[in-house]
Amino acid sequence: MAILLGIIEGITEFIPVSSTGHLIIFGDYLTLSSGINDTFSIAIQLGAILAVVVLEWKLFKPFLRPHYWTSHNSIVIIIAIIPALLMGFLFYDIIKTYLFNRYTVAFSLITGSIIMIIVERFQNRSVTTTTIDQISYKQAFKIGLWQCIALSPGMSRSGATIIGGLVSQLDHYTAARFSFIIAVPVMIAAVSYDLLQTSGQLSPNDYQLIGIGFGVAFCVSYGAMMSFIRLLNRWQLLPFAVYRILLALVVLFIL
Repeated sequence: MAILLGIIEGITEFIPVSSTGHLIIFGDYLTLSSGINDTFSIAIQLGAILAVVVLEWKLFKPFLRPHYWTSHNSIVIIIAIIPALLMGFLFYDIIKTYLFNRYTVAFSLITGSIIMIIVERFQNRSVTTTTIDQISYKQAFKIGLWQCIALSPGMSRSGATIIGGLVSQLDHYTAARFSFIIAVPVMIAAVSYDLLQTSGQLSPNDYQLIGIGFGVAFCVSYGAMMSFIRLLNRWQLLPFAVYRILLALVVLFIL
């Protein structure tokens, strides 16, 4: 079961369909161990995030040098992650208690799809930013605010940040890459905080399951990321919006 959920995480983490939402839906039927499904769903995302570091190593490597921490790119990333980290810290208990269920996921899937369709089809926008280096502090902050809505499972962190990038006049390729990059510090913080909160409830077997899911998610995500960027450039967000709506209907009326 951990392998299957790791595959699901790896495929869905970087496409705008909500990996957490998929893990919650499938986790309801693929029970791993009493009480760890939510923690497992969060923790194995770190495997997918590690795949970003490997794939974008040229961008992350300079961060090993402290003097680079005050560079433009570093400040842009910090600005983009602050809103989600702050909101996640303040509302952690509410999110884990009330939002980790398939009904919230279905609602968020539909809501996110409507936003995607509006942005892609009905908003007039011009592209001014085609590389990470060109992203301004204001654009980074707007993307960070959009990322906050992804705290609701089913909204999709990548979907929210890509939409935030598009409405901030980034092209699809740059919006997707920036979405991958800012996922790294956000998910490291989220996973670490969640494991701190739940570590006393986890058995050695639970950690083993998380480790298996982590490894599988890393391998699958590495292969999925570049494929997604090619599909996004060709299809944009509409096919993903249609899939999200169909999945939500399955959750509500079949499952």
